[in-house]
Order: sequence, then C-alpha cells, then structure tokens
Amino acid sequence: MTNNDILKKLRVALHLRNDEIIKILALVDFKVTASELGALFRKEGHENYKPCGDQLLRNFLNGLIIHMRGPSPDGKIRDEE
Repeated sequence: MTNNDILKKLRVALHLRNDEIIKILALVDFKVTASELGALFRKEGHENYKPCGDQLLRNFLNGLIIHMRGPSPDGKIRDEE
C-alpha cells in the first residue's frame, strides 16, 4: 500500500474535501496547492500523477491530530507517551 493509497483512504473515511486537507496541512505550516493535492489522488498511470512522499503524509497525520484533538497546550506536537 502506497502513501497515496493511505491518503485516499483517510480522505474517504473522514469525509474530507481537498480544501479541508489543505487547511489541515496548514495547521503544521505545510503548504500545498489544490493542483498538487489533486495530482496525489490521480491513478498511478495518469500523466499528472505524483507520488505522495513520506514528509507530506507525516505532516498530514500531524495536522490531523491537531484538527481532531486541538493544539497541545505547550504548542508542540505530541509524541507517544
């Protein structure tokens, strides 16, 4: 399973639109445009397909934590405790 597959499955499972994903990434100061995001959701053989890197997925997951739980009181991203 690729990072693109994980991102697609999370988008469907959480009923997220592309603009919401962009806002979630902005929570961790990770900038991505709508066209870049659209390229991640294309089929692998499409000419505009772009593989999702580890950094983008990691930042999305960290932003999703903030989006769902709210920011941590000390302003840092929470690690496993």
